[in-house]
Amino acid sequence: MKFKTLLWCLMSIVAFGMSAQNNVAEEVAWVVGDEPIFKSDIEEQYQQALYERIAIDGNPYCVIPERMAIEKLFLHQAKIDTVEIPNSSVVQNVEARINYYIANLGSKEKLEEYFRKPLPELREQLMDIVRDQYTVQEVQRNLTKNIKATPADVRRYYNTISKDSLPMIPQQVEVKIITINPVIPQQEIDDVKARLREYTQKVNNGESEFSTLAILYSEDGSSTYGGEVGFRGRAELLPEYAAAAFNLNDTKHVSKIVETEAGFHIIQLIEKRGDRVNTRHILLRPKVSQKDIDDALVKLDSLRNDILAQKKDITFETAAMYISQDKDSKNNNGVMLNEKEHSNLFEMADLPSEVGKVVATMQVGEISKPFVMMNPKTNREQVAIVKLSKRNEAHRADFADDYQVLKDLYENHKRQEIIQKWIEEKQKTTYVYIEEGWRDCEFQYDWLNINK
Repeated sequence: MKFKTLLWCLMSIVAFGMSAQNNVAEEVAWVVGDEPIFKSDIEEQYQQALYERIAIDGNPYCVIPERMAIEKLFLHQAKIDTVEIPNSSVVQNVEARINYYIANLGSKEKLEEYFRKPLPELREQLMDIVRDQYTVQEVQRNLTKNIKATPADVRRYYNTISKDSLPMIPQQVEVKIITINPVIPQQEIDDVKARLREYTQKVNNGESEFSTLAILYSEDGSSTYGGEVGFRGRAELLPEYAAAAFNLNDTKHVSKIVETEAGFHIIQLIEKRGDRVNTRHILLRPKVSQKDIDDALVKLDSLRNDILAQKKDITFETAAMYISQDKDSKNNNGVMLNEKEHSNLFEMADLPSEVGKVVATMQVGEISKPFVMMNPKTNREQVAIVKLSKRNEAHRADFADDYQVLKDLYENHKRQEIIQKWIEEKQKTTYVYIEEGWRDCEFQYDWLNINK
């Protein structure tokens, strides 16, 4: 979701919380069960949408309160079902959102200025907002968890869809890769460690603030925020970093030098909160010389020539297994993994930029010449060759070739059917009142006649 959309959602719900607390005698537009929807709540959401230039599909004074009413139905059901959301999940989402907003607005101070409230208060309101969102999602998941699509179900659904309505599948490619990390001289590594020990000493002696040194010297994107990375769970951090971070107990203590695939770090604890930790760090990456890059290019060029000449029966796939340093693909015949889609296929835009540029001009079965690329996970230079093993041109979804896409489409269709039917049934047993002046709408659901 785009930043403006997220910001509008956040602002509108925060505004709702404020109005509910501060305007006890407000005028009510809707009542759902025993929960009111105030006119000011609706107006706040609409004005924020105008401010952020976010389109609303329909009359906002109809769409917004109906959306709020539907959410209240799900939240009421969650109370009946005693749905509980793990607090750790809520905290994780809230901290991720706060970090995202700070990154876009520029600082914590600007965030507080924008929302006109201190960060702790905003965090608490966000906790309620996110918990409600997760609660609604959990009720919907429980309602639709038994959907099981068979190939026959998917085929019948496929046959009912107009061919012009089938989704377009963009061009996709399957790419195999072999990478080599250029050798880094030991002296370069020793120099990096010496610099980090110097920073540690300055912090321990009180000569410098850790955050100031991070801003000046860290080679990580978090340097803009004094090295602070925000609250993270173990799974969100590199393993070596996580082990060191969770072992810290003193906020004034600086960790020993920690090596990860991203480089070398020193870490300072900011706060622990349950199974999450907020730290700041300084990252330095040993520099690769042009000679080391050239040596790696020559090595891969020689390997490519051996593969093309079929020397010693070597193939791209066996070379990937025994030579490649790309740990995600070497045990998969060199096939790159699209983690976003849990697939071997990539849309061109989803490939690392250097790989995409090379693949765009290749034929299926062709092996590229060696090139330099940045490792997308570590942001360190590496040398690679790639083989284009498959290219699927853009086309309308087809049952034979795009079964998974059609299966997902069918299951989403069934989920919407179940949820829509549930809302219609729930309306019949829930008191709903809409004030005069708020009824002249083309609602998605029949709210006006349910209690007659």
